[in-house]
Amino acid sequence: MHQSTREIRLAQALVESADTLTDGFEAVRYLQRVADHCVRLLAAQAAGFLLFEEGRTVLLAASGAHREVATELLQAQRDGGPCLDSYGSGRPVPPVSIRAAREAARWPEFTERALVHGIAATYAVPLRRRQQLLGALNVFVPELPTEDDEDADGAALRLAQLIADCAALGLQNNTTYVQCRTHAGQLQQALSSRVRIEQAKGMLAERWNTAADHAFVAMRQYARRHRLPLDRVATAVIGRVAD
Repeated sequence: MHQSTREIRLAQALVESADTLTDGFEAVRYLQRVADHCVRLLAAQAAGFLLFEEGRTVLLAASGAHREVATELLQAQRDGGPCLDSYGSGRPVPPVSIRAAREAARWPEFTERALVHGIAATYAVPLRRRQQLLGALNVFVPELPTEDDEDADGAALRLAQLIADCAALGLQNNTTYVQCRTHAGQLQQALSSRVRIEQAKGMLAERWNTAADHAFVAMRQYARRHRLPLDRVATAVIGRVAD
């Protein structure tokens, strides 16, 4: 890939990774797009993410390129694999030959399926935000680098980690965004409810020619007797449905 083209695609990947402060965000589709960028930038056959929560897999997302293969290889890591190793240690798993891993009885189910699909090598990096581990990114490549390509191999691993870090940041930012929107909605609802209660209290006090506190006590007692939310009683008073 031409250097300028590669830089442009990397910039696109980082921008898209940051664009998560939106409504209707879907983590699976987001990670699928990031995995697609990994395939193009890392000259990989396929790539995918596994997200974990309390040691359990909670989300799986694979690249569009060879999606069925990547999905199968991610699912094959229930009892061991690059993603589990990276997530468990919090460190990258450097490129490893699938055949060598199989001969060493490392990840038996995973390596068996990888060889069936012609995957020669793989590596993984943790998906993390500061000290919080969310999962791992797994990259599947057609061949191991030669000794002359070791520097390029290290660069690929660092680039994969950079992309994974950006994806983790995007996921965390969306979680924070959703929490803020939820809290803002709850505060707005509470404020609106308080305004209606105050309005109803004033209306009753005027109708009954009594103190506002007495009107509020009456509304509260009515709400308790009829097992109704106070805000609902206030809305009925404002609408002249209840007196």
